[in-house]
Amino acid sequence: MDKFKEIDAFVRIMAHGSITAAAVHAGVSPVMMGRRLDALERRLSTQLVLRSTRSLTLTEHGTGFLDECKRLLNEWSQAEASVNAKRYEASGHLIVSAPAAFGRLHVAPHAPTFIKSHPNVKVSFNLTDRVVDVVREGYDLGIRIGGHIDPNFVAIKLATNQRVVCGTPAYFKKHSKPTALKDLSLHNCLAFNLQGGQQRGWYFQQDGKPITIKVDGSMDCNDGELLHRWVSEGLGLGWRSTWEIQGQLERGELVTVLSEYALPAYDILAVYPQQRHLTAKVRYFIDHLKKVFATPRYWHQFN
Repeated sequence: MDKFKEIDAFVRIMAHGSITAAAVHAGVSPVMMGRRLDALERRLSTQLVLRSTRSLTLTEHGTGFLDECKRLLNEWSQAEASVNAKRYEASGHLIVSAPAAFGRLHVAPHAPTFIKSHPNVKVSFNLTDRVVDVVREGYDLGIRIGGHIDPNFVAIKLATNQRVVCGTPAYFKKHSKPTALKDLSLHNCLAFNLQGGQQRGWYFQQDGKPITIKVDGSMDCNDGELLHRWVSEGLGLGWRSTWEIQGQLERGELVTVLSEYALPAYDILAVYPQQRHLTAKVRYFIDHLKKVFATPRYWHQFN
């Protein structure tokens, strides 16, 4: 029989004054509680408790041993509490990867309040539009906006996003609004480019099927923030995310077009390796971002 259970039974019995009362509080039968005390006495080859039909009395050996058992159980409880506290205490170095513009606007700015609540955590960010290998490159956590997620990763939803075609009222006053995808060829479309200046196109759905439209304009670049600025200045149309323009849409500074062709909203995710133990620092940072993003009108305050 387990030594801990024997000692625990001995202490409980003497604390409650009877085997039956101790059994009730421990959630076991009186017979089982009595067997544990018997086993303890047999193992020690000494009698600890004198039993009668009315009372239980400690022997001389039992009196000294009871104090030692109480001390051991108290130390055990303290040790368990210490381990549990460390398990739930966020500490160490948290390394996070996030898309550049989204990370600058919606991830990194929330680190100070997180650290204030968890002062034993140091946070490092790598803000890049390159899809990083979280495992091989040593990240604890990656932020993803849509796209395919490896099945070996756990993905936690933080918020939703949608890509929309937009422009300023002043731009549309000069150039009118496109009403069909083919009309994009008549507009100055400010697009993201890949290496070598090649554009990756804008994605839509038509007749229930995904479609890619190759657009053209007077300027393109590989920086989302710059594209956003150009669109906001009325220089052309942009294909932007609602996480960066929601406030401008609400204030009427930007207007969406071709909404009937927009792809469905998709998730902004926090991802980490499935086989890796979820540490407190990662869990609490994910919870922190979820709480911030769920704040009423959070997405409406930007730009």
